[in-house]
Amino acid sequence: MSNDTYTPPRVWTWDKDNGGQFANINRPIAGPTHDRELPRGKHPLQLYSLATPNGVKVTIMLEELLELGIAEAEYDAWLIRISEGDQFGSGFVGVNPNSKIPAMLDTSVNPPLRLFESGSILLYLAEKFGAFIPQDIRGRTECLNWLFWQVGSGPLLGGGFGHFYAYAPEKFEYPINRYTMEVKRQLDVLDRQLADNRYIAGDQYSIADMAIWPWYGGVATNQVYGAAEFLEAHTYTHVLRWAEEIGLRPAVERGRKVNRTWGELDEQVPERHSAEDFD
Repeated sequence: MSNDTYTPPRVWTWDKDNGGQFANINRPIAGPTHDRELPRGKHPLQLYSLATPNGVKVTIMLEELLELGIAEAEYDAWLIRISEGDQFGSGFVGVNPNSKIPAMLDTSVNPPLRLFESGSILLYLAEKFGAFIPQDIRGRTECLNWLFWQVGSGPLLGGGFGHFYAYAPEKFEYPINRYTMEVKRQLDVLDRQLADNRYIAGDQYSIADMAIWPWYGGVATNQVYGAAEFLEAHTYTHVLRWAEEIGLRPAVERGRKVNRTWGELDEQVPERHSAEDFD
């Protein structure tokens, strides 16, 4: 462990050149940085996103709804390049004042209804279309338990472990050890749950799976952070079984491609306006 120590100043000041992969878009204030209206397509649902794990949650849900034959779930998916600051445009901030993807407009109601935070969007769509959430009180509560588990646990995986392991300009032992311990604990929580259940909340595939799979399924199958060996992901056998099963669903295969601009070309659908965009 390094002997270097940091003494916090009496009053913190922002260093714009603090390094790191995302330093150019990080700032301690909210609000827009420029004027830019959001595009609108012809479908009832307008999604503004990027294929990060949080974005993939929503595109999987939308594709699953369409797989069920729910035509009202048709959507336009517009690319928001967060590395270029698109999320700070005035139009996007108007939909999500927190300037994070994903954000959505439901134009089937008047005036259009804004939606932000991936967990909120999943719950809204599940309730709007009556799908992927149990209808009995016990099943619904268990589903929501796990949906909100992901909402609360995810930042420790992403902003904690992911940042210090993969993105920080310097590697320090303490934060990596601290967040690695927590992520392994979280994977163990999931592994124990999945030992007795086919899906996260029981026998029914639900928005809980859609919320958790892009993050923890991605880590377990080495799609997120490239840390599967470091985390000994092969030891979480029930998580791996679940992750691989979910990954084979046709709607999941499509959903993970939407708003994706990296990797193999046949895995990228930067914008999605119809089913033909996957051809």
